[in-house]
Amino acid sequence: MQRGGKQEMTLSQQLLFLKSNPVVGGSGEVSRHKLTWTTQVQPTPLARDYTVRLILKESETPDVFVDNPSLTELAGDREIPHVYLNPLRLCLYLPGTGEWHGSKRLDQTIIPWTFLWLFYFEDWLATDDWKGGGKHPGEVAEPKGNRENRRRVARL
Repeated sequence: MQRGGKQEMTLSQQLLFLKSNPVVGGSGEVSRHKLTWTTQVQPTPLARDYTVRLILKESETPDVFVDNPSLTELAGDREIPHVYLNPLRLCLYLPGTGEWHGSKRLDQTIIPWTFLWLFYFEDWLATDDWKGGGKHPGEVAEPKGNRENRRRVARL
C-alpha cells in the first residue's frame, strides 16, 4: 500500500531491518499479519532496564508496550504523561502528521523514540516535570525543538 507517495514496507522487511541493526538488539517474528519485536531498553547508563514490546499489524501504526517494570507501579498515584490507555502504550508521535508511516524503518524511528521517551520518563519520575514535549490530538502544538531532538536521535 502506498501512503504519501512512498511504498510501505512489508512486515518482513521491517523485521529484517530490526534484526540487522547492530544497535537495536532484541528478537521478533512475523506471524498472522503481525510483527512482534521484544528488546531491552536502558535509556541511560544509570537508568533501569525496560523490557519493551513493539507490535506492528499490517497497514497499521506501531504500538509500543513496556512489559517490565510496570510503568504504573513506578508512577505510583501519578498519571503517566504521553501514553495511550486500554491497554497502556507509549505515545511516541502524533498520528496523521507524517512523523511515522509504513515506509519508515522501525529501527530508525520507533525504537530510538522509545529510548527517548523512557529517558524523559525516568526524568519525570525524579522531577514530576515532563520535559519530553509532544502533544495529543486536540492539544496545542509543541515547540519544534522536541521534534528536532527526536529526528536527531533517529539519525544516530
